[in-house]
Amino acid sequence: MVDKAAPVRRSCFERKSLEAVVTPARAFWVREPGIGEIRQCFVEYNDADEVLVETTYSAVSRGTETLVFTGRVPPSQYDVMRAPFQEGEFGGPVKYGYLNVGVVREGPVHLVGRTVFCLYPHQTHYVVPADVVTVVPDDVPPARAVLGGTVETAVNALWDARPLIGDRVAVVGAGMVGCAVAGILATFPGLRLQLVDIDPARRQVADALGVEFVTPDGAADGCDLVVHASTTEAGLRKALELLRADGRVIELSWYGDQDVSLPLGERFHSARLTVRSSQVGTVARPDRTHAERMQLALTLLRDARFDALITGESRFEELPDVLPALADGSLPALCHRIAY
Repeated sequence: MVDKAAPVRRSCFERKSLEAVVTPARAFWVREPGIGEIRQCFVEYNDADEVLVETTYSAVSRGTETLVFTGRVPPSQYDVMRAPFQEGEFGGPVKYGYLNVGVVREGPVHLVGRTVFCLYPHQTHYVVPADVVTVVPDDVPPARAVLGGTVETAVNALWDARPLIGDRVAVVGAGMVGCAVAGILATFPGLRLQLVDIDPARRQVADALGVEFVTPDGAADGCDLVVHASTTEAGLRKALELLRADGRVIELSWYGDQDVSLPLGERFHSARLTVRSSQVGTVARPDRTHAERMQLALTLLRDARFDALITGESRFEELPDVLPALADGSLPALCHRIAY
């Protein structure tokens, strides 16, 4: 979407020479586990293959970002868990995040003035290579486009899951990713679909997505496929219980430094059950690129049902107080949007 209120900036390709553009910026950092702060910085744009982006919205991916904020990323996973434009190291100080929507202020002529999504942390302005931003479709509101990374994860999970028409499917865990998966599955024909969570308040989100909500005690068994996203041992155990013989669990939860125990005796072998991990770092289809997957995710966000995943909003300046509240649960949320 073109920001018609934005000042007109000449593209670097319209200049006789490309002079450096130095822009003051502010960024959110985790100084140490449980303590965040806003830091002043400067970003420099001086390359025709880059873009200078002014952030409009970012969002907190509550599960992963609260693990980072509280210092619960195990050292063995430091490399795996790095965000694309992370600065610093886990344990702090670290600048972390990956749901960012902004307007291109400098860059190639076809991008200047366009609204773009980028896997960038919480920062008012930033410079990145032009080929890592994805243009948000004109009919997708920027305020909804912050869900791009979450829906991309859901798309990848369903490429791994490969649901079929008529399947009996459950999504266990009605967090950001679980709700995004359920929202996409709700468009598949002929599914018996349930969204399972221990929190009855998630029924409201399920209703907005057009998905049947049940608590674990009310979940239907005999599932061909269960997508697990609760980040709890109890949730994964429930996912296995719901499967028919030869059924599959697609595991989306990342547990940080938490150990998980599963009943791999009982019926696990006799019923030929499968637990398969799905992680967005690898594109689950060899015939698709990261860029194509992200563009598909943003296209799916034309659907206004996904607004139900955004359950709160704060100003950028409030982030040092927002992250502790999200981490300790005093601020309940699915996706918490940050406005700039």
